Amino acid sequence: MAPLGSTDLDVFPICLGGNVFGWTADRAESYTVLDAYVAAGGNFIDTADSYSAFAAGNEGGESETVLGEWLRARGNRDSIVLATKVGKWDRRPGLSPANIRAAAEDSLRRLGTDHIDLYYAHEDDRSTPLEETLSAFDELVRAGKVRHIAASNYTAPRLAEALAVSDREGLARYRALQPHYNLVERAEYERELAGLAAAENLTVLPYYALAKGFLTGKYRPGNDLSNSPRATGARSYLDERGVKVLAALDEIATLRNVSIPAVSLAWLIAQENVGAPIASARTTEQLTTILPAAEITLTEVELKRLHIASV
Repeated sequence: MAPLGSTDLDVFPICLGGNVFGWTADRAESYTVLDAYVAAGGNFIDTADSYSAFAAGNEGGESETVLGEWLRARGNRDSIVLATKVGKWDRRPGLSPANIRAAAEDSLRRLGTDHIDLYYAHEDDRSTPLEETLSAFDELVRAGKVRHIAASNYTAPRLAEALAVSDREGLARYRALQPHYNLVERAEYERELAGLAAAENLTVLPYYALAKGFLTGKYRPGNDLSNSPRATGARSYLDERGVKVLAALDEIATLRNVSIPAVSLAWLIAQENVGAPIASARTTEQLTTILPAAEITLTEVELKRLHIASV
C-alpha cells in the first residue's frame, strides 16, 4: 500500500475497474473477481453511477449495485477504498449542485455505505459555473459523505481554473485526476495535463490503462475476435505504432517471464505522479495477468524501449 497523493488514503498500486460488473461479468463472476483481488492484497475499486448504461438491457447503476451487495455480503467496507463518479449518466447528467447532491445520495444507497472515499466529476460541465460545482462537492465533504474529490476528462485549462476556484474560495479541492492514458494514448495527457498534475500535486489514476484490451496482447493482426465486446476499440490501435508497442511488450514480458498486461501497467506505474492505473478483469484468469504489475519495477533500459516504441 502507498499513500494516494495528498489524501489520507492508502491504496494498492492497481485499482480494480468496476465497469465490467453487471455487464460482461454477472453477479457471481463479479464476486469471484472481487474476492480474488482482495485476497491478493487489493483494496482500491473504481466505479461510476453510469456503469453499465452502455450495455444492452442495462440502465445504469448496475456496477454500483453489484459492488454494494458484495460489500455488504463480505462486511469489508472499512478496508476498501471506494471511488465512484457523477456527471456522465444521462439519467443524472451534469455537475449542477442539485444533480451532484441527488447523484451522491443515489450512489450511497446503491453502494450501501455512508461515505464515498473518492468522488469524481466524471466529465466537465461547462454549463454550470465551477464555483457552484465545487461548492456542492464541498458540502458533501463537510457532511462526511465524501472524503475527497477528483476530476476526470478535464482539459488542462479547465482543471487549472477549478483548482484556482477551490483555493480562492476555500472549497474542497480536486486531489486526483483520472485521464485517458496508456502506452498507445500518450499525447493528450503528456502535452498539458502531466505538467499541471505535477505542479498541483495531483495523483494520476489513468483509465483505459490497457487501451480497451489492446495492451493485453490479445488483439493482433489476423486474429478473429469478432465476439469480443471490446474488439472494435482495441483494433483501432493495430497500426504500425501499435505493432511496435506489442513487439516491445512481447520482448520484455518474455525476458521477465511475466504477462504483457503486467508490463503495460508497470510502465504506467513508473510515470511521474501516477498513483494506481485502473484495470478491469472479467475473470480471475484475467486478474492474475494484471496483479503482478504491482511488484514489477521496470529498468531504465526497458522504459526507454517502451518509450521509443510508443511515441
